[in-house]
Amino acid sequence: MTLYRGYDAEQLEAQYNARASIPDHPLIFARWAARGGEARARAFARLDVPYGDGPMETMDLFLPRRIAAPVVMLIHGGYWRSLDKKDFCDKIAPLSEAGAAVAVVNYTLCPATTIGRIADEMRRAVIWLWRNAQGFGGDPYRIQLIGHSAGGHLVASLLATHWQEWGSDLPRCPIQSALAVSGVFDLEPLVHTSMNADLRLEVETAKALSPFYMRPVCRAPLALAWGALESDEFKRQSRAFAERWREFGAPVRLLEIPERNHLTVIEDLGRGESELARLAVELQKEGR
Repeated sequence: MTLYRGYDAEQLEAQYNARASIPDHPLIFARWAARGGEARARAFARLDVPYGDGPMETMDLFLPRRIAAPVVMLIHGGYWRSLDKKDFCDKIAPLSEAGAAVAVVNYTLCPATTIGRIADEMRRAVIWLWRNAQGFGGDPYRIQLIGHSAGGHLVASLLATHWQEWGSDLPRCPIQSALAVSGVFDLEPLVHTSMNADLRLEVETAKALSPFYMRPVCRAPLALAWGALESDEFKRQSRAFAERWREFGAPVRLLEIPERNHLTVIEDLGRGESELARLAVELQKEGR
């Protein structure tokens, strides 16, 4: 039976179950955990800083070496239901070396919460950074968002947020620029996959939480990147989302990275010579 865009259940699962398509994913996750732990151990940082009241509402804040530095908020992936900020702390070196303060954030995972509530947690993280940036050497007017996979969805959701409804002291948009890597911007196909056992989405809820159906509030420069070895649906998600938001006047650019899959693509963020790392640093300057 056709469920979505001509795919049956097995085909749709193959398109969106990134782990199943990458046989060595346990080794990749082990590498992330080990290298992330090493990065945290040697960092000039404040670890596990609370940005909200929930036990998972914490960030690792890698401090800048100068004042009025750009502030980068990095949101990890894992289909909103797995992984941790610690797994991504090794991927920020080029950002720190470029002079930025970097906040790698955690959030409550499904099924203990919902995707909508996770998005609200990320809003609280942005607000915390805006209100506290000067206290750790950051510039509140130079906040950049970077997210991988589920984090890419959350980045786009933040760009569609009406921020002044969250605080009268907030600007219309506290975000200077954004980068979403291998994001999911239309959640409807996930309703028909095994991941939905944890996500608990229905079609109407999925559409309501999909940035594809939202209008951008922030006009910050946005880049969408993905690996050339990813599934057709992951590639289509970024291309379709870019086309959709360009219709609303959003400045969106695209980057496909050769020889990278859904997991290895984000490792390029930690390699200063990579096109993805250079793009992230360039976006900080474009959004000024």
